[in-house]
Amino acid sequence: MTDFTALAERYVAAWNATGTGRRALIDELFTESAGYTDPLGAVTGRDDIEKFFATASEQFAGLRFTLHGPVDGHHDIARFTWHLGAEGAEPLVIGFDVLVVEDDRVAQVHGFLDKVPG
Repeated sequence: MTDFTALAERYVAAWNATGTGRRALIDELFTESAGYTDPLGAVTGRDDIEKFFATASEQFAGLRFTLHGPVDGHHDIARFTWHLGAEGAEPLVIGFDVLVVEDDRVAQVHGFLDKVPG
């Protein structure tokens, strides 16, 4: 049985990681043909997921992703809310992600943005 909280924590860690550390987390966390979709883009495969994460990190340099609230899951699906912002400050971005899990790895991410900068 998948530990959805641990999976979500590793997912957020991959967003916050840089360089080869990010790639190692992505390789460990995602299936080879994983997909990622949110309002800003849709990519498939670890290479493109890594590029997508890196682009976001550059755009929001100095900010960190954090889990906000509990992680909920059943069968092969997990959902959770995350914040992006400077430590101790009001989050700049708030999102909600749904992970589809396959053999304890992320096969698909469906991301939603609840709060974005104006």
